[in-house]
Amino acid sequence: MHNIKLKPTQVLVIGFATIILTGGLLLNLPIASQNGESVGFINALFTATSAVCVTGLSVVDTGTYWTVFGKTVILFLIQIGGLGFMTLATMFFIILGKKISLKERLIIQEAFNQSTLAGLVRFSKYVLIVTFAVEGLGALFLSLRFVPQYGLIIGIAYSIFHSVSAFCNAGFDLIGNGKNLMPYVSDPIVSLTVSFLIIIGGIGFSVITDVFTNRKLKKLSLHTKMALLITALLLTIGTVGFMVLEWRNPNTLGNLTLGGKFLSGFFQSVTVRTAGFNTVDFAQMRTASKLLAIILMYIGGSPASTAGGIKTTTLGVILFTIISVIKGKSETELFRKRISRDIVNRAITIAIIGIFLIISVTMVLSITDSQFDFMEILFEVVSAFGTVGLTLGITPLLSALGKTLLIFMMFSGRVGILTIAFALARQQHKYKGNIKYPEGKILVG
Repeated sequence: MHNIKLKPTQVLVIGFATIILTGGLLLNLPIASQNGESVGFINALFTATSAVCVTGLSVVDTGTYWTVFGKTVILFLIQIGGLGFMTLATMFFIILGKKISLKERLIIQEAFNQSTLAGLVRFSKYVLIVTFAVEGLGALFLSLRFVPQYGLIIGIAYSIFHSVSAFCNAGFDLIGNGKNLMPYVSDPIVSLTVSFLIIIGGIGFSVITDVFTNRKLKKLSLHTKMALLITALLLTIGTVGFMVLEWRNPNTLGNLTLGGKFLSGFFQSVTVRTAGFNTVDFAQMRTASKLLAIILMYIGGSPASTAGGIKTTTLGVILFTIISVIKGKSETELFRKRISRDIVNRAITIAIIGIFLIISVTMVLSITDSQFDFMEILFEVVSAFGTVGLTLGITPLLSALGKTLLIFMMFSGRVGILTIAFALARQQHKYKGNIKYPEGKILVG
């Protein structure tokens, strides 16, 4: 294997694919299912992909179908997918006292979207410490509700599983019967604990490190300021949007108290951006609410996090580029900083590739699974691309080809867009300045 020359991006793709295939083979074993029968390779592969890509879409009910072995496999796949296999590999290297080579550092750099090799091992250690500390604290808070309800052993197991699933933005639950977290729609302990686990996991490890290191707004990096600003903006828009649109809907927020409506609106605003938990039935939401959810799912969380989507900073770069153009400025500016043209180009490229993938797969699914309406298919495809995991209930009913396409979308959302962006960035730097053609004029708009 050492003689095989692979680029860091290729190692990431192959690594994720290998973990998914291994998880699919394990979940395909009869020991993984309660009825003692194989779930079928496509279904097992779909579940493994959903877990590693921290999506949450499932073709069977996670809480009732899988055995303890199956649920444990899913839990490990979620943790590996959320942290990235190179982070866990770094942990084992440190434990075994193995020196981390330059090539391995390059892979870690690609995985966390870092601009420099300096301090990568220290950063990986910090990621591990933050992850296990936050997940442990989240499990402690959830145990206040789950232990009295399910007993000590099952309650602790449920608390750990849901804490890991929330922090990794996976959205898998063990409640069973497709209820997800709907029994806790007005429960502040469960709703707020899961919400903040999702936010911390989706804000990005770089942001967390920067905030804890500098602590003052003026000292924060431009990336951190952008991620925090767009995250706060999306949370506000989502909370107000869901509350207004579903205020009188008796099937969602209509019968809740004022506090319950705000709690539920906030939870849906948090979870639709990449987590996949839900405290109301999205199938019963109004069409406008589903469209709002699709937009938020497409955006997702922040870079170097457990989240999916095109990322908050990508949206921020595009928004501030538009603002700069409207103001007649030649450069994109934010917080008295200039954003390079390369970053702007990458942001636009990521957004357009994402839209292209969503449109293409939606068109194919509308043919292969024509029994579902357009909104159901679009919702499912964007949920897969954004590694969200929310569904309008059609996932188990999709054809084999439909499930395969969603597997591709989940994998692309977790690995592909980032990999393509890195490849484009390298090409830009490789050929930058070698040849410059005469400027041409094109009319747009």
